[in-house]
Amino acid sequence: MPELPEVETTRRGIAPHLVGHSVVSVTLRQAALRWPVPAELPALLQRRKLLAVNRRGKYLLLQFKHGHVLLHLGMSGNLRIVDVNQPAARHDHVDIRFNNNAVLRFTDPRRFGALLWTSEPPSRHDLLRHLGPEPLSDAFDGDYLFARSRKRKQAVKLLIMDSKIVVGVGNIYANESLYLSGIRPGRAAGRVSRASYHTLAADIKAVLAKAIKQGGTTLRDFVGGDGKPGYFKQQLRVYGRAGEPCQRCGKPLKEVRLGQRSTVYCSACQR
Repeated sequence: MPELPEVETTRRGIAPHLVGHSVVSVTLRQAALRWPVPAELPALLQRRKLLAVNRRGKYLLLQFKHGHVLLHLGMSGNLRIVDVNQPAARHDHVDIRFNNNAVLRFTDPRRFGALLWTSEPPSRHDLLRHLGPEPLSDAFDGDYLFARSRKRKQAVKLLIMDSKIVVGVGNIYANESLYLSGIRPGRAAGRVSRASYHTLAADIKAVLAKAIKQGGTTLRDFVGGDGKPGYFKQQLRVYGRAGEPCQRCGKPLKEVRLGQRSTVYCSACQR
């Protein structure tokens, strides 16, 4: 599933081609995604200028004067800029064509993604209003994590993957950040010290920033807005490396399930 770095990579890839241009047409080939694509979307967008491409958590927001398109890539979706003459393939469900002949194409083989419309501020939308702070913002730091973790018995990994606590720290980046911080993923969140949370918050920011710089992590389906894969996979220290030697101590990495997700850690380096 595309996580925050992949979504941010997509945002940065498509925005320069589209912002400031007006929609010529919208082609809906498949409206049955996770939620139905609004049938009125073509009429809502025609001749409207795109003002900005923003991101909130794993959602992309196409900003127009009269509202926003909310996009989620789901499990296998991607957004690409294609030429107006490029034929649509089987899973190319939505095309938004702009007056510079750029086409924003939404592809989603599993159809778990979403493409919705809201005329109210996105922060009030049901999908967004309960989200926690952005991990790369000043609102997210060690003091914040420490305060939100008090008296919690849940695993610290599950805490940082909770979108109501902080958005966009998905499974890959939670594994990597906890390894860098020396914190065992299954440790009770309420038993992690303030100093350790300062380290963890800083490592989350560093891991996400580096992943964005590398274009995200390509494990199976993800490609960026330019159709190219992300290269952070080559930088992974623990995720997907169960049984391999720890890069610090050489001890084989262990794998457990937390919250139904694969969790890899070093039993010697993470406490």
